Amino acid sequence: MSKTTSSLLAILLAVGTMVSTASADIKKGQKAYLKTCKNCHGNGTKGAAMHTQDEWEELFANGGAKIVKAHAKDKSSAFFNGDGFKSQAQDLRDFLFEYGSDSGNVPTC
Repeated sequence: MSKTTSSLLAILLAVGTMVSTASADIKKGQKAYLKTCKNCHGNGTKGAAMHTQDEWEELFANGGAKIVKAHAKDKSSAFFNGDGFKSQAQDLRDFLFEYGSDSGNVPTC
């Protein structure tokens, strides 16, 4: 096998690994959304479309401070102030960002 072919295969393998890793985060975020957010915000399509991708990015900046503040006085405040949100925040962000209102993507949940 030539050096060029070997390099090309290595690049394809690396890209394939990155794609599946990104997808795993979105799938984890989808599961977290269905478990923690669906009751108040509806299915994933409705919930993710509440904001654009830029808005989701801003809401999840600084450890999700704006999301935590927005939920401070509702029944889910314990989740958002606890370890559950801290451990799932990045996955939730990935899911909501991927399917934001301006993304053109639609989740299958």
